[in-house]
Amino acid sequence: MCQQLTPWEECIAFHGHVCPGLIIGYKMAEIALRELGVSRAQDEELVAIVENDACGIDAVQVMTGCTMGKGNLIYRDLGKQVYTIGNRKTEEAVRIAVKPGIMEPDPEYRCLMDKLEQGGETSEEYDAIQHKHQEKVHYILHLPDDQFCKVEKVQLAFPEKARIFASIVCAECGEGTMEPRVRVKNGKMVCLECAGADYTRGW
Repeated sequence: MCQQLTPWEECIAFHGHVCPGLIIGYKMAEIALRELGVSRAQDEELVAIVENDACGIDAVQVMTGCTMGKGNLIYRDLGKQVYTIGNRKTEEAVRIAVKPGIMEPDPEYRCLMDKLEQGGETSEEYDAIQHKHQEKVHYILHLPDDQFCKVEKVQLAFPEKARIFASIVCAECGEGTMEPRVRVKNGKMVCLECAGADYTRGW
């Protein structure tokens, strides 16, 4: 009989490895669900607005059930460790901003991470990186909430639920494109790639 994974183990299995970024998403989602008094969404009951595309987003998907495929994970490319989770049923929402410096590595950790990114680490350095990851994960996991983040209830303009649109065949490449994403080019319906740059007059 297979042993059931804990929520944290499910996040690791989905993401593929343990890292500090993942634990940030996990801890944030745990706080948000507790503040809202809800559990993981099966459908689109919850909405998550994430302001970065870092590792923690995978934990957000696992913990909250908000995913890109269901249309209730909204990505805003702002480069912030800020997450807003809302409950459609109660219209309550909580905004969680991770405090600056939580992810700041010590000089040795930074040096090791630079080597990992460049692909030039030795096996000993790789093991040292994994050890540093585990230390950081343990630190963040046990950090008191008020030292980890700022939590505030907010008013959220909930986006409409995901819709299924008709598919239009691009007149140039022949690929199907959802109707709201097609443009008219030389009198023909084309996809965004074939349409080229939008006409903005420099605005």
